Amino acid sequence: MSEPRYKIVFDGALQPGVDLTTAKLNLAALFKSDVAGVERLFNGNTIALKHDLSHSDAQTYLQALSKTGIDARIEAETAIELNLADVHEHPTTSTEPDSPYAPPRANVGELLPAFAALKPFSVEGRIGRLRFLAWTMVLSLVTLPIVGVFALIGLGLVSGDSTTGLIIGGIFAFFLFLGFIIVSILFSVQRLHDIGWSGWLWLLNLVPFVGSFFPLVIMVVPGNTGANRYGPPPPPNSTAVKVLCSLWIVFLALVFAGGMLGGISAIQQEYETNLESSYESGSVTTDEVEVETAPAANSVDDAAEAAPAPVDSAKE
Repeated sequence: MSEPRYKIVFDGALQPGVDLTTAKLNLAALFKSDVAGVERLFNGNTIALKHDLSHSDAQTYLQALSKTGIDARIEAETAIELNLADVHEHPTTSTEPDSPYAPPRANVGELLPAFAALKPFSVEGRIGRLRFLAWTMVLSLVTLPIVGVFALIGLGLVSGDSTTGLIIGGIFAFFLFLGFIIVSILFSVQRLHDIGWSGWLWLLNLVPFVGSFFPLVIMVVPGNTGANRYGPPPPPNSTAVKVLCSLWIVFLALVFAGGMLGGISAIQQEYETNLESSYESGSVTTDEVEVETAPAANSVDDAAEAAPAPVDSAKE
């Protein structure tokens, strides 16, 4: 039979006449620690200061602790009996590595889902290039009709000379523009997260010259294929995302065609204007030139009256 073992326990009690601060200082000196290190021994709970001691060793430790002013005591260790009937076999969840030289395998960190949840109105999450263009197209399709309605209302208010209506319309237009900008910023931040960049880089759009091409960088640079520090990758693009993204091609084609037609029309009008001005400056109309002609003689008598009288040279 094995020898009984003992432990020394302490519940925060002090010997009579001993100050708490003094006891803490003495105990810190005994354990070669600071006062903050022994503060947890005085929380009111029973704490085992030393385990697995023989009776003589326990007495030695108790005498040393008594000199610090604390009221510690010796208690017998609880005997632990092992029974093979209490042993249960648990199946292993991990398989052995194929090679004995393979590194150990362990579940480290938090398991991430395969794809991130989509959060259109949040600064958290990631979206790819096609989804960024699709969401931007939806935002434009929603905003343009509202802008058209407000424009018609504004024209009606201008024609009616309603100052109050113009002020209210201006306030609504301001908040509409502000909402459009905020949602656009949220989309851009999630696109930057997909690339692995900080969302604060959106402020580069406000920098002169850099802001002219930075939106193109956001639309062109591909995102990370796997998870990054902003979460798992976005889900695959759906058919709706691809259709909405293709509308940008139609929109850009219409803008290009409209620009070409407008440019041709402007060039043609300018050519006609220059042609008319050059024709007017180079031509002389008969109305601007006055020609004076002597009236023709109607008869011989009129011609005779108009002729001067003969001069008598003798009289002169």
